[in-house]
Amino acid sequence: MGFLENKFFYLMLLAFTLSYPLLQSFEGRLKYYTKWRSLFKAIFLMMCLFIPWDIYFTAKEVWGFNPNFIIDVKFLYLPIEEWLFFIIVPYACVFIYEVLNYFFPVNKEYNSINKLLFIKSLLLLCIAFIFHDKLYTSICFSLASFFIYFLYLLNSKTLFKIYRAYIISLIPFILINGFLTGSFNSEHIVWYNDSHNLDIKRFLNIPIEDFIYSFLMTSMTLFFYTKSLKRN
Repeated sequence: MGFLENKFFYLMLLAFTLSYPLLQSFEGRLKYYTKWRSLFKAIFLMMCLFIPWDIYFTAKEVWGFNPNFIIDVKFLYLPIEEWLFFIIVPYACVFIYEVLNYFFPVNKEYNSINKLLFIKSLLLLCIAFIFHDKLYTSICFSLASFFIYFLYLLNSKTLFKIYRAYIISLIPFILINGFLTGSFNSEHIVWYNDSHNLDIKRFLNIPIEDFIYSFLMTSMTLFFYTKSLKRN
C-alpha cells in the first residue's frame, strides 16, 4: 500500500467509497438520483450537528489528522476531506438503504427492534455517565442514547429498515475506517487521543465509539431522509 500513501490518500478512500453508489445512482430500477433532493436535505441537517461536533473535538485535540495524508486545504479547523466525508459516507449509506428496500422489501413490523433500541438507549446512557470524564465516550454515547430513545418513542415501521441498513453498512465502514485508523496501512490518517475514549475496547484500531458515532450519523440521516421523502 506504500505507493498509495500520500497526501491524496484520504481523498482516494472517499473517491472509492463514492464510486459505486454514484455510478449506480442512475440505474433504471433504483433511480437513486431522483431522490437527491431529499438526500442532500437530510445530509445537511445531519451535518448541522456533526460538523460543529467535529470542529470542537479537533480544536480540543480529541482527534486529529495526519498531515502526510491530507491536502493542505482546511476550513474551520477541518481538512476538506473531512467535510467531504460527511457527504460521501451518508450518500453511500442511504444508497445501501435503498438497495435493501428494493431487493429485500419488508412489509411487517418488528417490535423486537423497538425493545432492542430501548435497551441500547439505557445501556449507552449508563456508559456515558460512568465514563463522563472521557469526552468522546460521554458525548457520543449520550447523544446516541437520546436519539435512539427518540426513535423508540416514534415506534416507526421504518426502524427495522434503518437498523438493517446500518448493520450492512458496517462492512464498508470497517474497511474504510480501518484505513483511516491505520489498521491496514503503515500510518493512521485520523489519530485519537485515547484519554478521551475507552481505549482498551477496540476492533482493529477503530475505537468502539466510532461504531456508535456511525450509527448516530447513519440513523439520523435516514430519519431525515425518510421524513423528507414522505413530504415529497
